[in-house]
Amino acid sequence: MPRLPLVFFGHGSPMVALEISDTTRAWRGIADQMPRPKAILCISAHWQTRGTAVTAMPQPRTIHDFGAFPPALFAMQYPAPGDPELAHRVRDLLAPMPVSLDTGWGLDHGTWTVLVHAYPDADIPVVQLGMDLAKTPEQHWAVGQALRPLRDEGVLIMGTGNIVHNLPAMDWGNPDAPPYPWAARFNAAMLDAVATDQPQRVMEYAALGEDAALSVPSPDHFLPLLYVLGARHPGEPAAFGPDFIHHKSLGMTSIVIGA
Repeated sequence: MPRLPLVFFGHGSPMVALEISDTTRAWRGIADQMPRPKAILCISAHWQTRGTAVTAMPQPRTIHDFGAFPPALFAMQYPAPGDPELAHRVRDLLAPMPVSLDTGWGLDHGTWTVLVHAYPDADIPVVQLGMDLAKTPEQHWAVGQALRPLRDEGVLIMGTGNIVHNLPAMDWGNPDAPPYPWAARFNAAMLDAVATDQPQRVMEYAALGEDAALSVPSPDHFLPLLYVLGARHPGEPAAFGPDFIHHKSLGMTSIVIGA
């Protein structure tokens, strides 16, 4: 099987699961343009762990980890199977780092709201990898690097989050307003670092000062990008799209590497 690309999805609001838009059509297009994976390993902004963990149940539940949304969203299910064998493979690749085999989590909305569009039949096994927030950016990148062999074994490694994610600053009444200057500058700097294959610049994002502090007020939505970049082989090309900032401070950029 050919080596699979890597994908980072800018996932946005949970409501995206109910939408048909240019963004969701682009997600489906990304999936359609790559070989069908045997399984998917997802690093979601919404599973933050103490220590590293990987879901290992045969049938993960659909987690509705949000509130104040319409009943139709809570009714949605993404009944993809799990893959305990892949979970054990992840644990072996990350050794001697301790990795917990988790049977209590499932698929959170960072994962299934994207996959319901990219792979709507829910017939590809999905495993989630938890992010240990005690790790440094360099350590998150190194975990992705250790997972590189999965790409040659039919596993799609995907991250979901947002490069720019400042909810309190969002202009809820004007989704298509131009982004804040700090958001535009930070997003452009990160995309330039990815395009030119300079992962150290992404790991050192905090060096951008106030632009970084405003764009990444907490690291959870940014860190999945580092796993994707860690699993990148040197020199692999990157493509961007969709690429826009919603409500002035919610980055919806998706990135495909190695296609």
